Amino acid sequence: MIIDGLQCGYFTREVFEELKKGDVGAVTNTLGFWESAVESLDAIGQWRELERANSDVFAIARTATDIETIIASGRVAVLLGFQNATLLDSRIGFVELFADLGVRVIQLTYNNQNDLGASCYEAHDSGLARFGREVINEMNRVGIVVDCSHVGNKTTLDAIKHSKKPVAITHANADSLFPHKRNKTDDVLHALRDNGGVIGCAAYRNITGDHYCSTVDNWCDMVKRTVEIAGIDHVGIGTDRSHGFTDRDRDWMRKGRWTRGVDYGAGSAARPGKVPPPDWFTNVRDLAKITDGLKRAGFSQAESDKITHGNWLRLYRDVFGA
Repeated sequence: MIIDGLQCGYFTREVFEELKKGDVGAVTNTLGFWESAVESLDAIGQWRELERANSDVFAIARTATDIETIIASGRVAVLLGFQNATLLDSRIGFVELFADLGVRVIQLTYNNQNDLGASCYEAHDSGLARFGREVINEMNRVGIVVDCSHVGNKTTLDAIKHSKKPVAITHANADSLFPHKRNKTDDVLHALRDNGGVIGCAAYRNITGDHYCSTVDNWCDMVKRTVEIAGIDHVGIGTDRSHGFTDRDRDWMRKGRWTRGVDYGAGSAARPGKVPPPDWFTNVRDLAKITDGLKRAGFSQAESDKITHGNWLRLYRDVFGA
């Protein structure tokens, strides 16, 4: 059974059926990147409608026990997540309100600095802001996972140090294995380990590289090398897989409303648009290949279980309860 720390895009009944074929028991979705509070409420409402229409194949989870119960029923469990803190509209009270609506994962920043802290693409990472500390306090209190995937390294270190609960990097890789501004340096992964956090190893080609995308064995070797840095209890899966994205969707992800210029996100002028998925991961059902890949990489069954789902379940229990 696999828990995927982050996916995005347009989830449909067909996507959930493919997830089940890929042995995916739970996934954190992406309800927004740049959206305001009202737009984020719309997104939550749309997901509730999707759940009503497809309650036989998936359900929204609020606790670790919910995840296990939903999986036991043969359905996919979904954690509601956002890849930016813009849904809070700079209001500390909105953290609790969105938690009450079922939101369980919020990334502190997306690709731009905001009033919580710096993103991974800033020329200067100014660290966690005062408001960022207050938001983390509230997220700890009400049971929302602090996600630092697109967050600058200094701001991430500050967040890990400040948080009283384990912090997540839901979808990134080790910078020492594939250098990229979106990936995390070893000192960050060591701090994450000491905090009890988890990094979800990504399968997005721009931050994973062609070598690790070429075969599932190469990707599992990257996971093995990440375990050597962060420890067996602190590595999971966070593919960053997207569903049905178009060029218009990619423009929104990268540019939002903040620029009229060109922004490549994790891409570059040499690789500006859609990149192909990993060669071994052309369909969501291919996630089922990971279990055997981890075995071939030398992991025991107990170690593999931690990577595929156990570490995420432990973090979820620690953050938002059983």
